[in-house]
Amino acid sequence: MKGIELNQPIVTVDWLHANLNADNLVILDGTINKVFDASQKQIPNTRLFDIKNKFSDTSNPFPSAFPSSQQFQKEARALGINNNSAIVVYDDKGIYSSARVWWLFKAFGYNNVAVLNGGFPAWLQANYAVESMKLYDGPSGNFTPNLQPDLMKFFKDVEDASKNKTHKIVDARSPSRFNGEEPEPRAGLRQGTIPNSVNLPFETLLDNGILKPKIELEKALYMVAHKNDPVIFSCGSGITACVLALGADIAGYKNISVYDGSWTEWGSLVKD
Repeated sequence: MKGIELNQPIVTVDWLHANLNADNLVILDGTINKVFDASQKQIPNTRLFDIKNKFSDTSNPFPSAFPSSQQFQKEARALGINNNSAIVVYDDKGIYSSARVWWLFKAFGYNNVAVLNGGFPAWLQANYAVESMKLYDGPSGNFTPNLQPDLMKFFKDVEDASKNKTHKIVDARSPSRFNGEEPEPRAGLRQGTIPNSVNLPFETLLDNGILKPKIELEKALYMVAHKNDPVIFSCGSGITACVLALGADIAGYKNISVYDGSWTEWGSLVKD
């Protein structure tokens, strides 16, 4: 089967099953904190995308920090990813950390990438074939990143946006965390929220791990930002903010970005 071009940010399990033999297809498992275990199952020919250890700046005190272009290129090539690869990424929860992988590729200038809608649970539900987990041992790729600096925001960017109200800051955490009514999962991290931010829990865009239809995404997002607004998505540590970015991309929002450090960084650096 010849190579394919992904023109949408999500694909269905039926589509993936029909295109498993495409010459340029690369399937990535972007499940957060996943480690190799040969007793686990995966979609055939999947390659493990290790967010925490391979595709994050582990010298940063905050989790899942944005890697350098050099690091991203090295690790992407080690997975056999090429400049013409069609990348489909999934995770074990449906849509969760897979959206972070999608956004990382976008931030490094690569658009031939999509999230598997419903992830591995949807694949299993469809009774499609699986195989035992295996490590990639094929040839290196030639992937070359092209950093898009506007897609990822950092502390100073968000501090300025919060103070000057230049962007809509949309927080993907649960309402109880956003409102400071329950402790943060990270030990020692204070409760609270970024000033002038609004709440849109990432689960609002999902139905049992499957992204809702475009019209429902548009309705949910319209409640917090208009399509022409510059938007920064935040969460706990820069993972589920990318679910909102995925929904916003599908809904037609053009000026969107993700706060990499999110509340873990903000709540640590800002004490009130």
